[in-house]
Amino acid sequence: MAALLLGLVAHHFLRRHDTDADDEGLSVRDLTSPVQTLTVLILAFVLATAAGSCNRAEENEANAVDHLEETADFLPNAAQRRRVQADVICYTRAVRHYEWPTTAHGQGSPAPSVWTADLRAAFKDIGTDQGVFGMLLGADDTRAKARQARLTESTAAVPASIYWCMLVLLSITVISLCLCIPRRRNRPQLATLAMATALLTTTLLLVHDAEWPFGGTISVPSTAIADVEHQATRDFHAEAPGADLPCDADGRKPSGNARSGERAGRMWPGA
Repeated sequence: MAALLLGLVAHHFLRRHDTDADDEGLSVRDLTSPVQTLTVLILAFVLATAAGSCNRAEENEANAVDHLEETADFLPNAAQRRRVQADVICYTRAVRHYEWPTTAHGQGSPAPSVWTADLRAAFKDIGTDQGVFGMLLGADDTRAKARQARLTESTAAVPASIYWCMLVLLSITVISLCLCIPRRRNRPQLATLAMATALLTTTLLLVHDAEWPFGGTISVPSTAIADVEHQATRDFHAEAPGADLPCDADGRKPSGNARSGERAGRMWPGA
């Protein structure tokens, strides 16, 4: 928009002494032709970025967590099975309520790591002699890779230098088109150029917004991970109606050792 204003001012002062022979200038078609291709390319980039890997990263993590929870069903020990499934539920809650908001700024959260650490402790208690141990370890490794992929997708893929270079080049293009507008009888050209500038500005903002897929206008919701949480919670309470989860609704561990021990005793009797 600044380039448009600068170009119009330059046009006014540089062409105010032109003769009537120069009034024809570029036609509306001449003005729209060079920006059409550029606009299509930028829009294609926006669509590919907004609907591409960021959605897959969130879905892959949800699928990995769901697979881990289902693999725990093969554990013959009921207490160990409930512990792993409870950790999975608390992990999904911590991801939703703590890590998702920070992911909008390209950062992670230590809250889910509390439950991944407890998962590793649960695997040690299960032991390598269990036939399902290898399956659990592989499922948890897939979950960890999916989480890392989501965190990677939350940061901008296009370097800031390239983004600003694109912005400068588009500004130069707008200024050049302003200098080609005829001095008089130029309302169609001015309207077309203003529309093209607004469209280019919008697409640039969309590109910048799509670079941060977990925040802004184009944001990926935590729908898939929430569905896994609700399903795992329902299955957990269906199998153990009287058992409590070791976390609250936000995925936080309860404060106080006594309270934690009381919850653990109800969850995993004899563990």
